[in-house]
Amino acid sequence: MIKKRISWPNGARCACCVSFDMDADSVLHLTKPNDGFRYVSAISGLQYGPYVAIPRIIDSYKSLNIKQTFFIPAWCVENYPKTVELILESGHEIGVHGYLHENLLDYTLDGERQILEKAMNIFQNYFGYVPKGFRAPLYNFTNNSGELLVEYGFNYDSSLMGDDMPYVITPKNGEIIELPTHWGMDDGPQYIQPFIYTGRPTRSPTSGFEIFKQEFFAAYKYGSLWLPVFHPYASGRLARWDVISSFLEELVSKGDVWFATLGEIATYVRNQIQVGNYHPLKIKVPQYSQ
Repeated sequence: MIKKRISWPNGARCACCVSFDMDADSVLHLTKPNDGFRYVSAISGLQYGPYVAIPRIIDSYKSLNIKQTFFIPAWCVENYPKTVELILESGHEIGVHGYLHENLLDYTLDGERQILEKAMNIFQNYFGYVPKGFRAPLYNFTNNSGELLVEYGFNYDSSLMGDDMPYVITPKNGEIIELPTHWGMDDGPQYIQPFIYTGRPTRSPTSGFEIFKQEFFAAYKYGSLWLPVFHPYASGRLARWDVISSFLEELVSKGDVWFATLGEIATYVRNQIQVGNYHPLKIKVPQYSQ
């Protein structure tokens, strides 16, 4: 089923990172710059993430003794600094996720560069360091994104969907580790309502999580990477997180599942490539010339 296999640390059957995109209400202010402040109910639901869900998630990770990765728009650093501090103080990794959760496809090379630099500067000013992992908002990695990430020294990206295993993307100026996921591993289609209710059905906590469980069992069976993409205001809700955290307890108790930050996974993969133990798929980006 998988041709290019990797041996995970300590005999683990698969690698796992339950990643979170802590967008909070950034997207609301992006899409409604003039009157977003009027959407008090929508803001309250989105603020559930930094105020309630993140502390709950951090507590669960502490009890499980695992460290994971959170992608955060830099606007959220400015508006929820204590929440970001809690994530960092608890030993978890933070990755760049735009400034205001911008759709990068709407921007030129210079515009995308400005967004990336702005986000990096905010992380530097608040915490004294710049994250080395990146996930494009909406997964909208552009024909310029890879070159910019290499230029600014990022270690990995987690926006693309080209394999079940970690692979390598090759912009014209270098290489970067890609830690792939896909829309079937995103909680948006299962749980997230838009700002104005449109009648789209929301799955129950157990039925909505079933797709993630099946993805895990396949990763465990074939030795791949299990990389869910959750949002605190959605999957961090009480009943949903109760289901998810209970499943994570089962996985940790197995003893042969490697939970790690994406930064740790990327470093391990790169080392395995360098010593000749792993020969991943390599994909040129952008795939086509203009």
